[in-house]
Amino acid sequence: MGASMTDISFLDNRVRIHLSAVETGGDLMLMEAIAPPGSQPPLHVHRDEDEGFYLLEGELTLWVGDETRTLQPGEFLLAPKQVPHTVRVGDRPARYLVTAGPGFEAFVRAVSALASPDPDDLARLAADQRIDLLGPPGMVPADLRDAA
Repeated sequence: MGASMTDISFLDNRVRIHLSAVETGGDLMLMEAIAPPGSQPPLHVHRDEDEGFYLLEGELTLWVGDETRTLQPGEFLLAPKQVPHTVRVGDRPARYLVTAGPGFEAFVRAVSALASPDPDDLARLAADQRIDLLGPPGMVPADLRDAA
């Protein structure tokens, strides 16, 4: 087994899918991401899939529900399905592994196929994979409580 090792662009990251969901019978995928300093995807929630983060280089701060944790190389954190989360890269580039299910892989591939996705494109493609975007980059789960 082993996915093609083609690098693709996903938001402001370079990613490589090491193991595709197709290769695991639809169970999970393993992706490596290289992200620039300060990179942060929109706050989101996966309705059907857990998402795991294993840091190889740099620093990642993750907000998962009420938990905030800064990972150092060699550390892992799981963002369970149905729990709002986001991740922010520290002050230098980060390289990390992501585990998730087939929906997230399909989302990554769909976004990477667009020349310049806008927020509406992202929301539509995410919704197609049962991923809800909850706010813009920079928003963390506590912002949801503050807005209520």
